[in-house]
Amino acid sequence: MEDELNYTQETMPTARGRDVLSALAAIYPQLNLCPGEESAEAYKRIVQYGEAAPARDLRHFLGDERDSCAIEETPAGEVQVITLHQRPDFERFLQIMAFRCREKEIPATQGASILDGVINWTKIRSRRAAFFASGGSEEDWPAEFRRFTADKRNYTDALIVLSDGPYSAVSAGSIGLEEQEWLAYSHEIRKAHECTHFICRRLFPEKIDPVWDEIVADAVGLFAAFGRYEAETAALFLGVSREGYTGGRLENYVSKEGGEIQLNLDLAAKKVYNVLYRLQDVIASCGVAEPYPLAIRLEEEIECWKTP
Repeated sequence: MEDELNYTQETMPTARGRDVLSALAAIYPQLNLCPGEESAEAYKRIVQYGEAAPARDLRHFLGDERDSCAIEETPAGEVQVITLHQRPDFERFLQIMAFRCREKEIPATQGASILDGVINWTKIRSRRAAFFASGGSEEDWPAEFRRFTADKRNYTDALIVLSDGPYSAVSAGSIGLEEQEWLAYSHEIRKAHECTHFICRRLFPEKIDPVWDEIVADAVGLFAAFGRYEAETAALFLGVSREGYTGGRLENYVSKEGGEIQLNLDLAAKKVYNVLYRLQDVIASCGVAEPYPLAIRLEEEIECWKTP
C-alpha cells in the first residue's frame, strides 16, 4: 500500500484541462487500469482493499483541454461533476468506474451517468491520519475503522459524469442558437438535469416515475441554463407534440410491451405534451428563483402538477 504522504491532496479534486484525469486517478487509482479481463483482479484489490494501482498509466485516455471536474453543492449533498469532452474518454471512464473495468459497450445515446457510492480510500486514509494525530493507537484503529465505515457517507463519493454534445441530440438550429452557444447551454442543461436526478433519488426515493422524473429534470435543466422554462423546447427533447410522438427520448421511458408500441407512444406523447404546458404555467407563477429548489418543489407536489 502506498505511503500516506502520497494522499495529502483534497479527497475530492477540482481541476480543469488535461489535469482532470490525473487528478481523478490520484483519488480513484483504478482509472490507471485499462478495461479487460486481465485487469479484474487488480481492480478488486484497488477498490476493495485500497491497494495502489500496479502502475500510473493513463494512456488509455485521450484527455482534452476543455475537461473539468468540480464540486456541486446540492440540497442532497455534494456531488462531483466530471465533464469529459472526448467521447472515448467518457466511455472508458464508465467502463472502469461503473462496470468494474469491463469492456462493456456504452450506448451512443447515453451522454451522462450518476455513480453514487464510489469508494474513496483517500477519505479513509485521511481519517486514519487524523485518528493517530489525536492520540489513537494501532491497537484501536480496527475499531475506529469499523465505526467510520459503518456510515457509507464517510467514505464514498457521488459522481456525475457528463459527455459533450448537443443536449438530447437536438440541433442548434431547432433551438434558434449558434452551434457553440447551444453546446454551452447543453452542458448547463445536462449538469442540472443529472443533479436533479441525484437530488430526487436521495430525497424522494419512494417517488419513482421514469417519465415524470425526466420531465422534472429537463425543466430544472432549462431553468438553470436560460432562467426560464419553455414547454416547446422541452417537447423537442422528449419528442412529443399535440399530435403524438415525433421521435425523441420519450420512448426510453415508456413501456414497449403489448405490441402496439407506436400507439402507446402517441398516447403517452399527447399526455406528456399537455403536462409540459401546465408545468410552464406552474413554473412561471410559483416564485422559485433557483433551479434546485424548483426540483424539490416539483417533487413535493408531484400529484398536484400531474393532475389534469
